Amino acid sequence: MAQTQHDVLPRATHDEAARQDFIQSFKVYLANNVSPGNREVYDQRVKPQFEKEHGRGPKDRHEVRKAMGADPYYQFWSSLQRTSQEMMWDSVSASVDRQLDDLVGKAKSGGQGKTLGSLRLDPSVEVPHYHAKVDIHCQPGGYHTELREDDVAAGAIYDRAVYIYTMGRAGPLNSDMGDSAANFMRRTFPEFKPRAILDMGCTVGHSTLPWVDAYPEAEVHGIDVGAPVLRYAHARAESLGEKVHYSQQNAEKTDFEDESFDLIVSQILIHETSSKAIKRIMDECHRLLRPGGMMVHLETPPYAAMNDEFDEFIMDWDTYNNNEPFWGPSHEIDYRELAGDAGFDRDKVRLELAPSALAEAAGRTGVFQCGDFAGAGEWFLFIAEK
Repeated sequence: MAQTQHDVLPRATHDEAARQDFIQSFKVYLANNVSPGNREVYDQRVKPQFEKEHGRGPKDRHEVRKAMGADPYYQFWSSLQRTSQEMMWDSVSASVDRQLDDLVGKAKSGGQGKTLGSLRLDPSVEVPHYHAKVDIHCQPGGYHTELREDDVAAGAIYDRAVYIYTMGRAGPLNSDMGDSAANFMRRTFPEFKPRAILDMGCTVGHSTLPWVDAYPEAEVHGIDVGAPVLRYAHARAESLGEKVHYSQQNAEKTDFEDESFDLIVSQILIHETSSKAIKRIMDECHRLLRPGGMMVHLETPPYAAMNDEFDEFIMDWDTYNNNEPFWGPSHEIDYRELAGDAGFDRDKVRLELAPSALAEAAGRTGVFQCGDFAGAGEWFLFIAEK
């Protein structure tokens, strides 16, 4: 299935498309044919050697990482995995740079009429240190860097690259996470009818638009700290005929009034923050929710849900190799305690695995592993009610 074309999606030339298709196929090959060899190496070579030297097996992912780090097969795979990520950004960035003037023009013309939603930018918003100090996911400049007036490059690069990164398994609109979470909520809470919805850390709106479709009577807002991704998100939504109110804000402290929303959602926001920031975000969720309102945060499963220390280790690759320093710590969060500290009832917190909305997506490996973000066919949901 091809990525859905909309007005601001960057168009690739023949050679650009060929390069991007190669990188996507390369990622598929790594996930399906090379990555599984790490388990064989661990079981047959690394773990027995560790047991011989220590009289026991590795007790956690950290010990596995130290042991596997010296193995040539793992070094080979890890190098290719990181290289595929850098190749992906390079290939898409070159395409976006070539047509950036046109993309900026399209975004401006699409946003000026504001026929459906709205866009509110605030230059005073400070990019938090956990974004400013690293290029998240190795995307050059991250989501917030602006190199020209009315820049949308970060958004355009992200939109196209995510399709390559997920190997097309997030769907033609890269919306599988939002679709999956929204489907779960409608199925599990059929009487719940939110009037106002907030998507925290929305980037370009891949997972925002499914909530517009799931609850057409609701007013939907999306916030992010990055101006270029928000400009792109607004133009993208307008192009697709979806009404969303985007604003540049930090989820740790927004300018919305108390009890403004019935539903607050996020999709893979938590692991992009920090241990202090996520507590402030939970406090903000509690402040913004109306009584009876709910928050739903989608992530990959905590390490405690993994089969063993090796699976934790493979999932943890991004912490050390993909510029995601909070990935590891975020997968050890006690969600009941986190919610309780913010004022939610610990006993009513729900931790669920929601099936992918694209259950039949081709080529899934059926496991959670780095570089195969959508491969398992299900997502972890952290749900709490005020």
